[in-house]
Amino acid sequence: MSDSQLRVERPHDGVVLLTLDNPDQRNAMSAPMTAAWRRTTTELGADPDLRAVVVTGAGSAFCSGGDVSWIGSEPDASVADLRARMLPFYRDWLSVLDLEVPTIAAINGPAIGAGLCLALACDLRFAANDARLAAPFVQLGMHPAMAATWLLPDVVGAAHARDLLLTGRTVDAAEALRIGLVSRVVEPDRLLEEALEAAVAIAATAPVASRLLTRALRNGHASLEAAVQWEALAQPVTLATADLREGLEAARGRRTPRFTGR
Repeated sequence: MSDSQLRVERPHDGVVLLTLDNPDQRNAMSAPMTAAWRRTTTELGADPDLRAVVVTGAGSAFCSGGDVSWIGSEPDASVADLRARMLPFYRDWLSVLDLEVPTIAAINGPAIGAGLCLALACDLRFAANDARLAAPFVQLGMHPAMAATWLLPDVVGAAHARDLLLTGRTVDAAEALRIGLVSRVVEPDRLLEEALEAAVAIAATAPVASRLLTRALRNGHASLEAAVQWEALAQPVTLATADLREGLEAARGRRTPRFTGR
């Protein structure tokens, strides 16, 4: 898929590496990349062998956000026309949330605007120690988009989200770690290796349990009772699997379990 500005690789069993590959534009979300992203997430969603996904960027940036060549290029377009254009764009990129397996953003450089939203849509975020992150929508005169007003408060809490969205300021990796925007900060030359190691570890867990847990954590629960009710259904589903028996036998035998997803 070299012409699509998206590289799709399978470096380990069950693990897919997606690389945004438009380094000359700091991996801006071009039309070809957007189409390839949607096509790829749809294909991965139907892959029963998928266990984990890692997303990163080629070159020095993770993703600089939307393609500025068309943002603001239609001053005479109506609000309705612009909305009809933006909604599919948001949904194409947020389709990563449709994947039922854990996803990891390996933030190798700047993650800006919609690029930060893509990272926020992933379940885990690892950042290189020289990465920079920002949602500078208001600095450009526009309202935040691509679910920024949902994803950012969900990840860092309301107070930090208000700070970042209302000012549009940039944070470095150290501050991102402090406020919970990322979960790990890694030396740049170790970033992808560490993200893939985490993906491999996830891929080695029981697939049914992993998928149910991923869905629970993404959706959240309206109350403590809602969480209890979900778990009272999801845990019995896993207790009825062959993988549960394999896990118990492996623990008793002090060996690594071999889960099959059944």
